[in-house]
Amino acid sequence: MTDKDRQTSSGFEEIGELVDYKRFSRRGLLKGAAAMGAAAALGPIASACGGDDTSSDATSTAAAEGSPTKGGDLMVGIVGGSAKDTADPHTGSFEPDIAIQYIMYEGLTSWDWDMQVQNLLAETIEPNADASVWQIKLRDGMVWHDGKPITADDVVFSMERIVDPKDPKVGVATLTGVGPGSTKKVDDLTVEITLKEPNVILDEALAERSCKIVPVGFDPKNPIGSGPFKMVEMKPGEQFKWEAFADYWDTPPYVDTLTMIEYADDTARINALQSGQIHAMSQLPKSQAKVIEATDGLALLNAETGGWRPFTMRIDAKPYSDVRVRQAFRLIVDRQQMIDQAYSGLGAPANDMYGRYDAGTPDLPQREQDIEQAKSLLKQAGYDNNLTVELVTSEGALGGDEVAAAQVFAEQAKAAGVTVNIKKTDASVFYGDDYLSWPFAQDFWATRSFLQQASQGTMPDAPYNETHWENAEWLSLVQQAFKTVDDAERAALVAQAQEIEFNEGGYIVWAWRNQVDAHSTTTTGYKLDKLGGPIGRMYFKDVYFVKG
Repeated sequence: MTDKDRQTSSGFEEIGELVDYKRFSRRGLLKGAAAMGAAAALGPIASACGGDDTSSDATSTAAAEGSPTKGGDLMVGIVGGSAKDTADPHTGSFEPDIAIQYIMYEGLTSWDWDMQVQNLLAETIEPNADASVWQIKLRDGMVWHDGKPITADDVVFSMERIVDPKDPKVGVATLTGVGPGSTKKVDDLTVEITLKEPNVILDEALAERSCKIVPVGFDPKNPIGSGPFKMVEMKPGEQFKWEAFADYWDTPPYVDTLTMIEYADDTARINALQSGQIHAMSQLPKSQAKVIEATDGLALLNAETGGWRPFTMRIDAKPYSDVRVRQAFRLIVDRQQMIDQAYSGLGAPANDMYGRYDAGTPDLPQREQDIEQAKSLLKQAGYDNNLTVELVTSEGALGGDEVAAAQVFAEQAKAAGVTVNIKKTDASVFYGDDYLSWPFAQDFWATRSFLQQASQGTMPDAPYNETHWENAEWLSLVQQAFKTVDDAERAALVAQAQEIEFNEGGYIVWAWRNQVDAHSTTTTGYKLDKLGGPIGRMYFKDVYFVKG
């Protein structure tokens, strides 16, 4: 069968139906770039690009002995999508889209398994003295899946496609300082990006999964990437299939083919894994972790991450406009109890600050539950055992774990004289027209540095300032940090900004959430990803079948 025949028979013709509709709700366009790991069938997810670090501490060691073996057809079950699944790496927001982005596309940089930025397609990436101009040189000898060389023209095309003001893609929210015409070709392997304002973390932004590089003239109807797997079949809402790319610039995959099958619910994925229909599955419900661990032939992928699922309080809406109420709500939470009950213990207490692995995160005392202090603060704010609030959540958008967390919070709040009425919505409502308007709600975020997170969620012009956070002193520190090249000086600025949010912010960041997946012990080589991507950030290049 020729490539043309394979494409015609494989389902590529179905992709054409996906590229002309308006792909994004406000949530899909904006939040898709910023979050990763929603467990629900309709939950958008996101995160940074896959890396190539193969250190042993990042790798599942289940049943692995001897040298990796070549060959085999790997079958993976993921959270189901719909007929709107897309192969466009600059637009997708749901788990099938993200899987496609990680498997067959690559960025200039990526995150390694210890959350350090590393070069990927880029051989070098260097800023000038004030980080206002960045020069990027590509590795030589890399080719696209169709055999054409990867060049600077492709980088320029990709960046212009992302920041096109007439049709901005998801990554535009990440590429602070990059605008139309910012990226110029220097030679066949070199580009220069001149920013509208300095950005010392542009290399981090380029690692976001929404900033993948695609070839000039990229057509989502016939998707071409540079990753270790080449797509041969796409059936939106059903399954996708790839074959190993023999001419991949780095070590090619061990398996011959990779097939990802979409399942509508958790039970179906678990049953498929237990019956041997698939070799790995994403988004294992945490309540099932002990069952998997106790089952011969199955293994857990339990990755500690910097991912977080906050309660969000709008600081411009009553009663949360009173900082004493926000402080009281943070003191209501028994974090370990919530982790034990909602996450089956698979998480770690957080301290109302994001950026778990950020060098600038200050070492402040862990905030503990203090009901008496919470009641005192509420009384000062005018609420004496008589405050009733509505908490908006969604099993469809956030998963059952987060609904369980909402229920635990509601029980804990009773001790402080607060009645919490939980409003459950479906995904289309939760992330519909009222998203970013809920006075008190929940959400999900992936691991990232403080500054990158601030640009997504807390700066005044951030795409999802869901707490409506606005603080002049904080903003001045953050803007200065974006321009500060010295690492120690920048960390000090970040620490000051984080402390302001710790004292006055609108987030309840109560836990760092483990990413929990599962696989058959007939396969190994999966990664434990601090970034929080399902099944080790969908990184299957190093997965192989264990000899029987």
